[in-house]
Amino acid sequence: MKSVSRRSFLKTAGVAAGAAAISATPAVAAASEPDAVETTPTTRLPREPVIAIVRDAGLGEVTVLAGTSERTVKDRQLAARILKAARKNLSAAGREGVA
Repeated sequence: MKSVSRRSFLKTAGVAAGAAAISATPAVAAASEPDAVETTPTTRLPREPVIAIVRDAGLGEVTVLAGTSERTVKDRQLAARILKAARKNLSAAGREGVA
């Protein structure tokens, strides 16, 4: 993985997650998982946070970044749940006037 700043990586990841949420198929969005419960974090972020990027919602491709490692897995339920949480985040931000 080439060297990038944390800010530029998170900015790119945020745009990718937003684009993935918009392009999610209805079948994936209708996953029959129970709703996640929003909570307040109990600790600070770890020194090296884990980041998940939904590459292809229809195929369930999720790339997980941890430290300097990167792995892509196929898990449609995981992809659907991540995108559902992202949509809730985007909706909440819109209501508060935050872009």
